[in-house]
Amino acid sequence: MGSAKKASTSRKARIEEMRRAEQSRERRNRILTIAASLVIVTGLVVGGVVLVRSQDDGASDTAAASDSSGKGTFVTGKDGVRTWEGKLARNHVTKAVKYASEPPVGGDHNPVWMNCNGDVYTEPVKNTNAVHSLEHGAVWVTYNAAAKKSDVDALAAKVKKTPYTLMSPVDDQKDPIMLSAWGHQRTVTGASDPNVDKFFEKFVQGEQTPEPGAACTNGLSK
Repeated sequence: MGSAKKASTSRKARIEEMRRAEQSRERRNRILTIAASLVIVTGLVVGGVVLVRSQDDGASDTAAASDSSGKGTFVTGKDGVRTWEGKLARNHVTKAVKYASEPPVGGDHNPVWMNCNGDVYTEPVKNTNAVHSLEHGAVWVTYNAAAKKSDVDALAAKVKKTPYTLMSPVDDQKDPIMLSAWGHQRTVTGASDPNVDKFFEKFVQGEQTPEPGAACTNGLSK
């Protein structure tokens, strides 16, 4: 019990440290943006200037549609978590992506992530943006019309106070409430299901994260 509490405290401290580092990057970005604007105004730079997100993870960008179904399958563990056994592509694409599951747990994605700093969306978001958030170590809470309003409200409250999480409706998912991380997914019975806390504890900035500490702000807010 003591070791579990210690691990939880350590994880929270690490997430808080990453959050502070992200805020520091944001301040640097604002300074760089202002400096670049001044250069343009004074005429020291001629022509167009493109500001590239400092948090860009460097994957290649393509305008072609992508099939990210990949070669693999879900394997369900004793804890009820479904783990994708197979390769998950990580290319940046700008068109629709065909995923192996709904909601997806990884694959090619849009260059811009959905904000996932405890962000709750009341309307569906694009899978390609949400998958980018998963790559950054976020947990994505999703629900459909069969979910109870009380559960949706309680989960929204939990997400709002948890960095590296986001929440949105997904009409086509098979179960009322689902939790997804990069390469992992499970169904829960409701907000009070103890597996909610277990999933958050294990997968928010968990070992599965391809890009731990990457930004969950300065992306899309809708």
